[in-house]
Amino acid sequence: MAAPILKAEIEINAPVSKVWNLVSDVGNMPKWSPQCRVMKALGPIRPGTKTVNLNRRGLLFWPTTAVITEVLPERKFAFRIPLNTTVWSYELEPTATGTRLTETRIAENGVTPLSAGLTKTVLGGMDNFERELVEGMNQGLARIKAAAER
Repeated sequence: MAAPILKAEIEINAPVSKVWNLVSDVGNMPKWSPQCRVMKALGPIRPGTKTVNLNRRGLLFWPTTAVITEVLPERKFAFRIPLNTTVWSYELEPTATGTRLTETRIAENGVTPLSAGLTKTVLGGMDNFERELVEGMNQGLARIKAAAER
């Protein structure tokens, strides 16, 4: 079964406004995520806007869609993946030296049977895949940090 919450966080020596501009631009997602190759919004960035996405792991490519669920400027950006019902979010918190950025994947009620089956048969099992997701979250946050601190 999918873990209810996967989480990673990082301290960034840059103002919240700069970090917000990086994470709320969905076109940047391929720069951050080791798995995402394309994320394109089908309209303005606001709750209800859909995105089309292309992910890659090794030689395997797969399309997904997302629906933006929260846009709280300089505080939170979130989207839901209908295929597996997970919600991904970035939360920003001002600190004395800049910004604390937290990335979370929530699968409160697990994932869909289709997603669980594909993860088991194609992606090496839930535990292995979720470990890769957390590693990818940490890599992505490090990339955001590097971009924000330039």
